[in-house]
Amino acid sequence: MTLGFLARAVATTAKISVPTLVEAARGTLDASTCDERLAEWSRRLLVDARIELTVRGLELVASDENFVVMSNHQSLYDIPVLFQALQRRIRMVAKRELFRVPVWGRAMRAAGFIEVDRDNHERALESLRRAADAIESGTDIWISPEGTRSRDGSLQAFRKGGFHLALDASARILPVSIDGTRSVLRAGDSTVHPGAKVSVTVHEPLDTRAYADDLEALMQRVRGAIAAGLTSPRP
Repeated sequence: MTLGFLARAVATTAKISVPTLVEAARGTLDASTCDERLAEWSRRLLVDARIELTVRGLELVASDENFVVMSNHQSLYDIPVLFQALQRRIRMVAKRELFRVPVWGRAMRAAGFIEVDRDNHERALESLRRAADAIESGTDIWISPEGTRSRDGSLQAFRKGGFHLALDASARILPVSIDGTRSVLRAGDSTVHPGAKVSVTVHEPLDTRAYADDLEALMQRVRGAIAAGLTSPRP
């Protein structure tokens, strides 16, 4: 059964990756097409894994504003869950390992996802500049301030890069809590457990300008908001 779930997930991912690469090579790929494919991809993954998704707080998100979206990170399923929960144009700043996945990694670049190399300071800064440009052009950027998936479900230490991005882009931060995806697929595991209940809680956006001189206070405010939406937050 597990192999069946994984095989369907791979097939669903390939279904959007291959045409995305072809169209990118031809110069015919556009953001709206990517949005449609990502919406269908994420919907299909949640249906196949029989995830029951509950979303709270969407009324706090202005449709005419773009944000730096920050959430906790427990599972690879966080990404499709976010697409389905927010229903917005979102792209991710993700570690370079994800871009090494055959076909999928190249399709991510073509679709506008942003690769960050934390071992190279100059490349990391360039990634943040590209993310700021994307926000300016009408795209939400998702960043996991933890930097990687939590193996035990607790909130890990936050990195500063995403907060600098929000400040430099003059963008508000949208804190989001994702609860339950660890029950679907844990970090480092290859077993998909269907039928999980997943909740997404969207919190009040934070104006970064109020924290221009106190980055630590901004980080703690975002951390507190995310922790408040988790079943067993351990900040």
